[in-house]
Amino acid sequence: MNIHPLPPSAFKGEGMTSQRARDRLAAKLREEGIRDQRVIDVIRNTPRHHFIDQALHSRAYENTALPIGHGQTISQPWVVARMTEALLEFGVPRKVLEIGTGSGYQAVVLAQLVPQVYTVERIEELLRQARRRFRQLGLTNIRSRHDDGKLGWPDEAPFDAIILTAAGDAIPSQVLDQLSPTGVLVAPVGSPSSQTLIRIRGDGQGDYVQEELCAVSFVPLLGGIG
Repeated sequence: MNIHPLPPSAFKGEGMTSQRARDRLAAKLREEGIRDQRVIDVIRNTPRHHFIDQALHSRAYENTALPIGHGQTISQPWVVARMTEALLEFGVPRKVLEIGTGSGYQAVVLAQLVPQVYTVERIEELLRQARRRFRQLGLTNIRSRHDDGKLGWPDEAPFDAIILTAAGDAIPSQVLDQLSPTGVLVAPVGSPSSQTLIRIRGDGQGDYVQEELCAVSFVPLLGGIG
């Protein structure tokens, strides 16, 4: 059972946004290797069409990334599911930092599964829209900040888990420093033409174990605010 389930009113949809469309997406995620049933259930019940422009609603439950403006995208549902289950595999983290709020979709998925989500977005208009969606969905366990994501959220560190939703050549050192000694970080790393999803786990002694999970494609991780 998810920790903070969305209210039933959030599940309404019809046609290409109906529960049947969401069920098909959930089945596809399972077919393509997502194993954590908690994650599948949350994605099935999260109204992805609320996070994109109405003109794209008919594609909301396709397993594909979609544009959200400002040169950004809402991630492919399979990638959201894979990153989320990678964070949860060794236990439910109490406090998660997300770098790159974007549409707010990944934060909403996480917020149904963990006690507290902190999310940072550099583009003010995207953050304003995401905050409105958080309120509409009745989620009170998401805190958000307009800032340079490469700086993390030092005032609230350390975090049990950190997730980055944009790709750089390396994990920003200031972000990695905010991971707890036994925490888990999941992020895409690499150039625009070749990116890999990695997971970093702290061993509790100040060292990290890194593993490669799969090939991915994300927008670039940028600094500054806009």
